[in-house]
Formats: sequence, structure tokens, C-alpha cells
Amino acid sequence: MQHQPLLAAVDLGSNSFRLQVARVVDDQLYMLDGLREAVRLAAGLTEDKRLDSAAQQRALSCLHRFGERLRDLPKEAVRAVGTNALRVAKNAPEFLHQAEAALGFPIEVVAGREEARLIYLGVANGLPKNEERRMVMDIGGGSTEFILGNGLQPQRLESLYMGCVSYSGRYFPDGKINKTNLKQAELAARSEVQTIAAEFSGKHWEVALGSSGTARVLCDILEQNGYSEGGITRDGLEELRVMMLKAGDIDKLDVLGLKADRMPVLAGGFSIMYGVFCELGIERMQFALGALREGVLYDLLGRSHNHDMREVTVQQFMRRYHVDMQQAKRVNELSGLLARQFLDGQFNEDDEHLLTWAANLHEIGISVAHSGYHKHSAYILANADMPGFSRKDQNKLSVLALAHRGKLEKLNTQLDNATNVAQIFALRLASLFYRSRSDIALPDIRARFSGSKFHLNLSRDWLAQNPLSETALQEEAKQWKDLGYSVQVEE
Repeated sequence: MQHQPLLAAVDLGSNSFRLQVARVVDDQLYMLDGLREAVRLAAGLTEDKRLDSAAQQRALSCLHRFGERLRDLPKEAVRAVGTNALRVAKNAPEFLHQAEAALGFPIEVVAGREEARLIYLGVANGLPKNEERRMVMDIGGGSTEFILGNGLQPQRLESLYMGCVSYSGRYFPDGKINKTNLKQAELAARSEVQTIAAEFSGKHWEVALGSSGTARVLCDILEQNGYSEGGITRDGLEELRVMMLKAGDIDKLDVLGLKADRMPVLAGGFSIMYGVFCELGIERMQFALGALREGVLYDLLGRSHNHDMREVTVQQFMRRYHVDMQQAKRVNELSGLLARQFLDGQFNEDDEHLLTWAANLHEIGISVAHSGYHKHSAYILANADMPGFSRKDQNKLSVLALAHRGKLEKLNTQLDNATNVAQIFALRLASLFYRSRSDIALPDIRARFSGSKFHLNLSRDWLAQNPLSETALQEEAKQWKDLGYSVQVEE
């Protein structure tokens, strides 16, 4: 990625949508402009997990406005990420098509642990550099992320399905607060946190940090009303709890620091925070300024400075699954060469990266079982936690791994554009030619792709001397013919 003077992050949270623009100076980011709108996407999730039309319209209207601000920025300078509400919504694919058109940029839906990694990156870059062990918690609209780390390195990542919007809607739908529903919400939060309590208890960290809206508003309320001398404290939460029960209705809660746009989700957010404090034994939590959008910006900065987390992840996976490095290199180089010829200048940087990573990872399934290993590879790539990768990118890697060998008929629905088709055929050919897993002398290969026809120019003498490869090419041509593609091998 080329160096960009401006970078922008769009956070499509389950409660709020946020836009942050920053200026790049060397390896530093200077925040220039920020926008926030309380879209409450999670509040529009129906019982059958579909986004209702009202929530979609709120979101699209917001993204149209954000799109105007981003209009002059190049694609590679903007990263938009969706979180829990878009992870769980069954109609998210249809909505995302409209959302991308409104924003003018692609939108990635990130997994919970990837969201946690980005949150930690945003928080850590806003703190003084030291080696203290940190626990970061971020209560979002639909999920809450927990991270242990020190310095800039996260060490443990978790994401739990509880958020201020979902809990407010479930336990306080009419804004009324009483001992029963407040206790139910707190116990529900404690039950969720119990699953990670052993790993995130106080013995594993020295300082607790809260990021994003719920932590900020609770910190403001406790400090401004004299319930805390600094940060979020257990005693301060107890005092606020008494005040909430006394008010009995969120609209009647008369405290300093509570803004109108946070009132509908305060009870749910408070219940989660209080439950976490009780279950993990926290006495004090500091508020951290950085959050997901800053983490997205720093991740973008790393990509533009050749410190791409995705490359780090690929190298880690290659070591973890004991990939044959030489074979991966052979397949990587040949598939890249063929894809560039097939697409003839239409092979963009993102697609080239994905093919490279797919070639490096296509055999990771061998560590599970050799029989049908491409299916194991595809499953791992689709379902593993892969820091830096969006779900969409993981699905693309999974399809390429599944496609590199075996029957093509299983991919009929995946052959939806020329780039996909060219990448798949390039990877299949590279695997075919290097079936011997040795540095064989390949002939000079010239390749073209005209939309429905593949043309391969290579020596007939080489094919005559390599009958196994010639037979494999003939079988490959038959498979593509069944899907409506012609493969012509020419002198």
C-alpha cells in the first residue's frame, strides 16, 4: 500500500456509527475530524435476528453523510468495519450491499476477537509506553470485548455476546428500573463473564481500563456527582445503583454527566459494568480514550508502512500448521504469475495479496489429515481467529483453498466474477504443475483469459516428456468445460 497523507476509519458499531479522520506524519497519527451518530443498529434486530427497516434506514442515512466526508479519499486510505449487530443479523449481506453503496467504500464485518485486537491497538497507542499488564474492557452495543496485554501487544482476546443496547432492550424495554430487572441483568452479565473469569481475574493484570461510550459516561457520572475521585470504582457504582433504583425510571434519573443520547442504553451498560466488577473483583477502572476506530487507523497505518498484521498472521499459521515452505513458495510464485497474465492489468493489490496468502496456506489442512486436506484447509481458514482479516477475506481464502484441487462442481456459486475464476484456475494450475513437490524445470508459459476462454501457450515437447501433467491438464479442461469455460492448450 502506498503512503497516504490522510487515513479514515468508520466504525459501524451496534449502538453508534463513528467516523475518524487522521493525518499521517511519519509513524504518528494526528486526529483531524470525527463524527458520531447514535444509530442503535442492535435495537433494530428482530426476534429472528433480522435488521428491521427502521434501523437500516437510520444506518443508511448516516452512511450517506459519512460518505460525503470521505468522498475525495482513495479506497486504500479508508477502512470501514462492522461489529456484533452485523455479525448476527441474518440479512446483513443484503444490507451491506446498500451500505457500501451509501458509504462509497467496502465494509468489513470483523469477528469478535478481531474487534478486540483492534480495540486494544487503539487503547494502547493512546497510553504512555510501559510494561504494565493491562486488562481492557469495551462495552459495545451488542458485544463486550476483553483483552489482556502489555505495551502494544495483546496477549488474550475474548468477545462476549452482551451489550448496552441488547441488555437495555431485553431487561429495561420501557426504561423502568426496579430491583428485579436490575438484578436479572446483572446476573446475566455475571453468568457470561464467569466463562472467562479464571483468565481475566486480577492476578493477571495490574491496571484495568475501560474504553468507548459506556465506560466514558459511567466515568463522567461518577466523577461529576462525587461518587468517585477518579475513574470508575466499585463504591461509585454502588452509589449510582442506589440512585437508579430510587429514580425507578431512566428518564427520571437526575445526575450530572448523563447526556440525552446515552439515556436509553445506560441501564443495560451499567448492568454489564457492575456485573463485570463483581465477577472479576475489580475495585477501580480507568477510562481510556482510544477505542476501535483508533485501532482501525493504526492498523491501516501499519499496512501503509509494511507492518501488515495479516502478513504476520499468515506466517504464524504457516508455522503452526507445519506448512512445507518450499512448496508454498513454488505454488505462490507460479499462481501469481499466471493470475497476472490472465487478468492482464486488472489484478489489483488486494486480490494479489489474497492469492498470495491462499497459496501460502492452501495446505494447512494436511496437519489434520491428508485425505481431503483441502476441505480441512478451507474449514480452518473460514473459522479460525485470524488477526487482521475480515470475515469476507477469510471466506475468500477458504474458497481458494477448497478450490485448488478436486471437483470444480462444488464451486459453481463461487465463480461469480472474472477475478475469482482466474485466481482459482491459476492456483489449480500451480498445484498441478508442482504436484511432484520439487523444483522441476517448467516450460515458458504464456496465458490469457478472455472471459470464457483460457489460453495456455507452452511447449508440446514438454508435455510429451511429462505425460502425467498433460493428462491432468486434459482432465482440468473437461471440468472447466462442464462449467461453461474453455481451456485451450497451444504451442
